[in-house]
Amino acid sequence: MSVTIKDVAKAANVAPSTVSRVIANNPRISERTKEKVREAMNTLGYHPNFIARSLANQSTQVIGLVTPGSSDVFFQNPFFPTVLRGLSEGAHERQYALQLVTGQSEEDIYNGVVQMVQGGRVDGIVLLYSKVEDRILQYLRERNFPFVMIGKPYNFVEAITHVDNDNFKAGLDATEFLLGMGHERIAYIGGDAKLVVTVERLSGYENALKKAGIPYREQYVLHESFLLEGGKEAVCALMELPLDERPTALLVTDDLLALGVLNTLSELDIAVPDDISIISFNNALFSEMSRPPLTSVDINIFQLGFSASSQLIKRIENPNEPPTRITVPHQIVSRFSTEHVK
Repeated sequence: MSVTIKDVAKAANVAPSTVSRVIANNPRISERTKEKVREAMNTLGYHPNFIARSLANQSTQVIGLVTPGSSDVFFQNPFFPTVLRGLSEGAHERQYALQLVTGQSEEDIYNGVVQMVQGGRVDGIVLLYSKVEDRILQYLRERNFPFVMIGKPYNFVEAITHVDNDNFKAGLDATEFLLGMGHERIAYIGGDAKLVVTVERLSGYENALKKAGIPYREQYVLHESFLLEGGKEAVCALMELPLDERPTALLVTDDLLALGVLNTLSELDIAVPDDISIISFNNALFSEMSRPPLTSVDINIFQLGFSASSQLIKRIENPNEPPTRITVPHQIVSRFSTEHVK
């Protein structure tokens, strides 16, 4: 015979309604009572029926996650597993599950979101990106559907809850780090130019050069996909410049891109950091395992994900929650891919 809420309530010496509130992680229930009820649940082997609960509450207890672009970028770039870990932990604390929308094209992803929303499969959505133009964002706003963005919105900044770094400052700090080492010929290898994060970091890069009195060179700014291949293509383009015009340092806006850069430079017998310095972004695990280990801007990816799911659940459970911006701090982790100009 299966264990019921009434059995748990009797074992914990509380009302069945209190058990239900503990399952829902109601903040009005004291931690002492929650601990007592959860201990009774564990002892009796009780597992909540979330499907029945969802039907009763007209809630799925599921958060939808929307990826940028094709699934290739999502599954290959280590940024996303780390941000997913943060999202998962934030959702798990409030007993929410995650549902992922991917596709081979933007149209696939848009259709997946429409099916998810109109089919009532999720209570809210996290956009794992911010684009200059985005049909999905417009669709969610028109339907007044709860959503949160990881990244600064290009428009409606004050009206959309978002979790982000100060990417302008991060781009400026990374550039000034290289300037402080005596580099003046600094190239910028960014990701998709349609992503707000790329635009913001590029703006920081430009501002740092301007403050230092160094002219902006269009041939030093390249945009590639956040993949190994993107890094290779960018390096090949830069190395076609005359020898005395080649950059002495690279600001690469993603560690996976930077790994492609490192591999290509090695194939060309260009030494890092002796011939060229590299600073990248994300501080993914392999950045300290690469050869040489990468100097990288740690953007606290896990915290971005954790904060995003926490903020979304707040909006789901309180539709009147005002829009909020959460700024996650960044820091430069200096390793062996950068050194002073000789």
